[in-house]
Amino acid sequence: MTEQEKQTRQEPPKENGAQVSTPGEAAPVPEAAIPELVIISGMSGAGRSTAAKCLEDLGWFVVDNLPPALIPTMVELGARSQGNVARIAVVVDVRGRRFFDNLRESLADLDTRGVTRRIVFLESSDEALVRRFESVRRPHPLQGDGRIVDGIAAERELLRELRGDADLVIDTSSLNVHELRAKMDAQFAGEEEPELRATVMSFGFKYGLPVDADLVVDMRFLPNPHWVPELRPYTGLNEEVAAYVFNQPGAKEFLDRYTELLQLIAAGYRREGKRYVTIAVGCTGGKHRSVATSEKLAARLAAQGVETVVVHRDMGRE
Repeated sequence: MTEQEKQTRQEPPKENGAQVSTPGEAAPVPEAAIPELVIISGMSGAGRSTAAKCLEDLGWFVVDNLPPALIPTMVELGARSQGNVARIAVVVDVRGRRFFDNLRESLADLDTRGVTRRIVFLESSDEALVRRFESVRRPHPLQGDGRIVDGIAAERELLRELRGDADLVIDTSSLNVHELRAKMDAQFAGEEEPELRATVMSFGFKYGLPVDADLVVDMRFLPNPHWVPELRPYTGLNEEVAAYVFNQPGAKEFLDRYTELLQLIAAGYRREGKRYVTIAVGCTGGKHRSVATSEKLAARLAAQGVETVVVHRDMGRE
């Protein structure tokens, strides 16, 4: 066999310059592109969803209740994303069928591919789990016709081996949501402070308060441009309307001081593990004062490094 024939037989086929797999073979994962992988598991009610949400807020690509057999496929897809999916977190639990047979096979497959993976196991006492299930009035997924404690005991036995293999075990028996998020941040946030994302929403009080508002600002203490005939047809996005609003006594001072207040609030939100905030800015109709203020406030937040989105809920509703 010539050297050229050897290379032809050893190299997998290529399509448009990209490496593809041959029938019956697992598609190779380029080492440089292999994403970081975290598997989140543990007792039902111990905080798996909170842990997953924390990683999602830190920029991880999170997949909930993925069948263990599909984990290698997910890693492969991440490797093909050209760096767009660099960190994957997968939540697996006993809701899947053939749970441990598939999980053991998948972990072995990942090891042969050289994938760096960590297992995070959420643990909690029987008493804490019973209390949590009773508070939400939901059955344990494994209790069947028995009691909650029966389901907990069955799940604990099923997960015993996985718990022993875990890289990180977190006991949430005495932790609240914020404390669990803080522990996850400490493990996965690194030196970077988790970002705070803000939605600044203008609205009209006559249409009702936004139900998802964390903070509400009332701009009705300023004169209404609606009563200025030449400004009435326009919105707060118009430069003349915005100039009219912020030339009123107290308008600029309010914006300056409220921005300073938001700095304090943002620091507290980060400490408490809150990553999203909706600031609702209202006026009578949601057309002039609230729109102009929302735009100015969002620009201030963006200048401070807060990822900000502006939404004008009621503009154009009249």
